Amino acid sequence: MSSNTKKGKDNVIADALSRRYTMLSQLDFQIFGLQTMKEQYVLDPDFKDVLLQCKAGKGWGKFYTDDGFLFRANKLCIPASSIRLLLLQEAHGGGLMGHFGVKKTEDILAAHFFWPKMRRNVERFVARCTTCQKAKSRLNPHGLYTPLPVPTSPWLDISMDFILGLPRTKKGRDSIFVVVDRFSKMAHFIPCHKSDDASNIADLFFREIVRLHGLPNTIVSDRDAKFLSHFWRSLWNKLGTKLLFSTTCHPQTDGQTEVVNRTLSTMLRAVLDKNLKLWEDCLPHVEFAYNRSLHSSTKMCPFQVVYGFIPRAPIDLVSISSPDEHHVDAVACAELMFKIHAQTQQNIAHTNAKNQVAGSKGRKLVTFEPGDMVWLHL
Repeated sequence: MSSNTKKGKDNVIADALSRRYTMLSQLDFQIFGLQTMKEQYVLDPDFKDVLLQCKAGKGWGKFYTDDGFLFRANKLCIPASSIRLLLLQEAHGGGLMGHFGVKKTEDILAAHFFWPKMRRNVERFVARCTTCQKAKSRLNPHGLYTPLPVPTSPWLDISMDFILGLPRTKKGRDSIFVVVDRFSKMAHFIPCHKSDDASNIADLFFREIVRLHGLPNTIVSDRDAKFLSHFWRSLWNKLGTKLLFSTTCHPQTDGQTEVVNRTLSTMLRAVLDKNLKLWEDCLPHVEFAYNRSLHSSTKMCPFQVVYGFIPRAPIDLVSISSPDEHHVDAVACAELMFKIHAQTQQNIAHTNAKNQVAGSKGRKLVTFEPGDMVWLHL
């Protein structure tokens, strides 16, 4: 009796279709020019003498070699070549970076790489960045510095604000709803409409914040009391709770979202070129760059405070892993998170105390009355 079935090797089309769900695709990466550094060390003015000291296979101070590459304390040594410029470009304005200043750009580079006078190179590169010169401006704040109490854990105490009047995108959005965790300084940038009322904002808040982080204890906002009251009622209805909560109004604020708004505006101007209506497409890029950068108050990046690790960006793929790197177990990870949160709380308190003294020098309490004329920084 004959059969109509075919062997897999003969029935190529059907065989390919049957395997389409079991196929795996692997992304491999190789940075062009990285392998050439092995030869450049020999003549490099910064590292040739160091390489001679490490020739015997033994380390010299903090320096050692591995597979032809030179390391200094687990950081890859970069010879004086075009690779330094490439890394400078990547750390400042490359993939998932945000045209940050000298300190943050240097921190990104120094996490993986080493070369002498890196700080000076970063300063010169940032000073010559035309994108930064066009996008950044200065302002002088007024009024005394009065910080809020220091939070204790991520996403329990937040602040929220809005950036209004942006060019309308294809989806009709013309504003950004900015929500910042006052502990970790992590921020979410949510596209919205200028015409959105408290009910619409409550829907966005539930979808983009509560979904990821749960309900906060406190919310700081400069919106009027009627808006916030409607916002809370709409949120409670969305949550389906029958519990009754009262809301209180405090005139004090930490200026958290105002600072983030200025940073976000600067980053958007730096990332966007001419088509300003594409700002909504750039928001995920900018949010990642902001949350991955080192914050001056916490001395850590927001991602690290919340999750215990720093997410990888394209520049992290360039680095060659040191043989000394190792993974930590679950107990060590838990202990690390406790240490990170305790250290973050101390750092915020220390920064607030320092800023309260320094920030109030040369400034006086300013009280405005209806009809007063003021300068407004836009």
